[in-house]
Amino acid sequence: MTTPVCTGASRAAAASAGPRRYPSFSSYVRARGPVLLRTARSLTANPSDAEDLLQTALTKTYVAWERIEDHRALDGYVRRALVNTRTSQWRKRKVDEFACEELPEKEAAPAPDPAEQQSLHDAMWRAVLKLPDRQRAMVVLRYYEDLSEVQTAEVLGVSVGTVKSAVSRALGKLREDPELSPVR
Repeated sequence: MTTPVCTGASRAAAASAGPRRYPSFSSYVRARGPVLLRTARSLTANPSDAEDLLQTALTKTYVAWERIEDHRALDGYVRRALVNTRTSQWRKRKVDEFACEELPEKEAAPAPDPAEQQSLHDAMWRAVLKLPDRQRAMVVLRYYEDLSEVQTAEVLGVSVGTVKSAVSRALGKLREDPELSPVR
């Protein structure tokens, strides 16, 4: 009669010799996730892309979970899914640049002369100052302070219709001002 010396060791050896079974997909991901993530990171330059790649491969594995009989081959299955997915992504990438003899960019428009801009700005203020006080106040509130018609009416204590008509008349006068002809 022989007694085994270490029953725990013999059970562990027997378990490691047989197929390694994971009771569920989530237990597999918990056990092998970090290793698979390292593999995904070796396929991409960006850690976020590696996580997305791994999620896609794990999704494919989850769909096929019931068909995979040998759970010892799961790592190989997921690695193959990682490589295939990455290859598909690489093939589908959009190429936005093409080599050509002429540059496709148009030349930048020359910047406006600051002196001309200042001259136009001064002419605009002179034209606004020619307006009657009430119209000038409404134009300044509407277009320089960027208030709505309702807000302008509240500030000045008039109706919205009054603001609309006064601003319309003021803009008509500004359009007719000879100093503002370069704007048209």
